[in-house]
Amino acid sequence: MTEGGPAGSAGPGLQGEPQTDILIPFRLERANLRGRAVRLGPAIDAILSRHDYPPPVADLLGEALALAAVLAGTLKYDGIFTLQVKGDGPVGMLVCDVTSDGDLRGYAEVDEAAYAALGTAAPDGPVPRHLGAGHLAFTVDQGPDMERYQGIVDLAGATLTECAQHYFRQSEQVETLLRLGVGRPDGRRWQASALMIQRVPMTGGVGGGALGGSGAPAADDSGHADEDRREDDWRRLAMLLGTVRNAEVLAPDVDPLRLLHRLFHADGVRVFEPQALRDRCRCSDDRAENALRMLDADELADMTIDGAVTVACQFCSRVRRYDEAALAALRAGRAAA
Repeated sequence: MTEGGPAGSAGPGLQGEPQTDILIPFRLERANLRGRAVRLGPAIDAILSRHDYPPPVADLLGEALALAAVLAGTLKYDGIFTLQVKGDGPVGMLVCDVTSDGDLRGYAEVDEAAYAALGTAAPDGPVPRHLGAGHLAFTVDQGPDMERYQGIVDLAGATLTECAQHYFRQSEQVETLLRLGVGRPDGRRWQASALMIQRVPMTGGVGGGALGGSGAPAADDSGHADEDRREDDWRRLAMLLGTVRNAEVLAPDVDPLRLLHRLFHADGVRVFEPQALRDRCRCSDDRAENALRMLDADELADMTIDGAVTVACQFCSRVRRYDEAALAALRAGRAAA
């Protein structure tokens, strides 16, 4: 993923229709900070609506999708960025991935019996209550010819925001402010947002601090505000983000440009070329059939129900059905090969 040149301040161009399913890189010139803003609309509504998750689980997955999108936006990569949250609670796993082209998908694994058994004694906070103890992992896969990068940290916090910020403190040593939001402000359609600010040198590349190592064109601190002023700016921005509520970031008339202008107009906010995000699964007939070709006759027999084997995609919920004739054709193709 690469960025184009500056697109100007966040003020101009606010007269058009609010933009959704978009990631916007930005810089706060006064404080010499970089950030990313994400707003998800139809894409996240499609992803969450095709699964019948309990509302708290849908909230968690929505936050994870927004987090994956904003983190992927900090990287220069050609491949797939994956966020995985794994725990020992009723929600055993959240998986989200974003391609360098902006294709987004995600799903949650839920133990329905354990979820139904949750009582008032369960811990407060969505992470300890639903995910329990576990870990948060980020993976960048750029294909077999490139080294795979992975960062992993224990789940430490009541929310995904706190867990992600813990990751940056422990593994990347990057000061990071993060604000996630998810909900259905109109009572029907899902929306999500993510806003991240980081105080790091803006140099490119994956690895060696992958999630803190790329962004807008490089800049250094020479001739910039002194350390005391920069610390004051950082504390001020942390307090400012702490005042932002879901109703503000998810309002129908507020997109990333409007939000950045509203929050940071006094900080010299400069936006860069945005990237479109979309709901798009990578499952295919070829992948399903290749998986079936790897199974022997006994394994296929164990999977056969009512005369057919079904292959369901956990991400998009599409079900592919292979009857005896289709399976025979697959086996014949494997034998011929």
